[in-house]
Amino acid sequence: MNYISWAVVALGAYSLVAPLMKVATTGQGKIPSDVAALVANTVLVVGTVGVIVVSGQSVTDSVVSSKLPYVLAAGACLAVGILSYYRALALGPVSIVAPIFGMFLAISSVVGIVALGEPLTVRKAAGIAFAVLAIALVSID
Repeated sequence: MNYISWAVVALGAYSLVAPLMKVATTGQGKIPSDVAALVANTVLVVGTVGVIVVSGQSVTDSVVSSKLPYVLAAGACLAVGILSYYRALALGPVSIVAPIFGMFLAISSVVGIVALGEPLTVRKAAGIAFAVLAIALVSID
């Protein structure tokens, strides 16, 4: 599979996270959002270990890489982001929380352009602007 196929799989799977977490963290028998994050991310860790084992990737070579600080920083950002996202889902409507959270896509694009030197085209700029407009229209009551 190429990167587009993987992105579509990610889109499909991740589109179900917010509604499932909303159901899990609200109403009768609700699970605290932090506990839900722990359980969901345990599933992620177990699945990732399985992929690493099956594919034969070396973990020890990677943990001594000069790139490890970037992975650790990304992990810290992921922890803050996911814990905050699940808390927001427990407190607010999916139809507002998910689009605001999804704004990370446009912001990540801007970071890629500004910090990583990726090219900015008129089409990309328009797409980012329309994404911001779409999020504003969807999330403002």
